[in-house]
Amino acid sequence: MKKLLQLPLRWVLVLFVCADLVALAMGMGVPIFCILIGFPVGCYIGLRLAPQSLPLRSLLDRMLLWSAASSGVTCAFTLLLWGPLVLRLRASDAELANFGIPLILYHPRASFIGWLVLMMAVSPILQFLTTLFGAHVGLRMAMPLAKEQGPHC
Repeated sequence: MKKLLQLPLRWVLVLFVCADLVALAMGMGVPIFCILIGFPVGCYIGLRLAPQSLPLRSLLDRMLLWSAASSGVTCAFTLLLWGPLVLRLRASDAELANFGIPLILYHPRASFIGWLVLMMAVSPILQFLTTLFGAHVGLRMAMPLAKEQGPHC
């Protein structure tokens, strides 16, 4: 684990992009595994940032930035995958009912729009939140338990 924490940032980014792409492929375009991979990635972020002697505000800002960057990669992949399908909404003869998505709403067009919003917007946001939560857990695991030093506001 120590070697993994000392890898150059470029290699970490390459490993994450490959892992995120594999997770997206395992879900057959549905980023459920990308959301789940957000927790260990967040723990890694927290563990990597913990030894740096930074003020708390700066540490939390970096955790937020790295979490946003990791979900941005998933957002880019989902936009590349699902984005071209937005053009099917303009076609009046598109058979959206036979597209293969779950028809959870009353009309196939509404279900298709809901599915695209879920894939391209909601899933990267969920991955961001999962990664941010994992980063806080990783930071808490790496930091020694502080004695009562007053309020943490």
